[in-house]
Amino acid sequence: MAELQGTELKVIVFQLKDKEYAIPVQQVRSIEKVHHITRVPRTPDFVKGVINLRGVVTPIIDLRKRFGLEEAALSENTRVIIVTLDEIEVGFIVDAANDVVDIPTEAIEPAPEVVDAVQVDYINGVAKIGKRLLILLNLEKVLSNRELKVEK
Repeated sequence: MAELQGTELKVIVFQLKDKEYAIPVQQVRSIEKVHHITRVPRTPDFVKGVINLRGVVTPIIDLRKRFGLEEAALSENTRVIIVTLDEIEVGFIVDAANDVVDIPTEAIEPAPEVVDAVQVDYINGVAKIGKRLLILLNLEKVLSNRELKVEK
């Protein structure tokens, strides 16, 4: 990321368990309250199903399950972040969508080997902003291997 010296990365910050994660704002289409999710048979357990969002059928992924964290009950703060990657829209269920933050690129460090249970493959890096530690997600990796069984 050295070639981006002196610039900032604008991200949407969201929460899973007690950690804060970030996705570049240009990959986020919208942030929604949880709508009715229709289950789809024979999908991995982290795929909750699909929703009809303004006429577009959108797959919904539970990021807690994707990352191997324990499930949490949906609450008033639960949100679905609709992201776009290579013309595909997907929704991520998150505990809360906190805010939009500008991260100076020099504050971004490579990901440590493991951040809690989240595999380092899913992470682009971490950024320290004041007392906050933001984990930058790599959407390509989170969304790849959708049909693969979890490998141990």
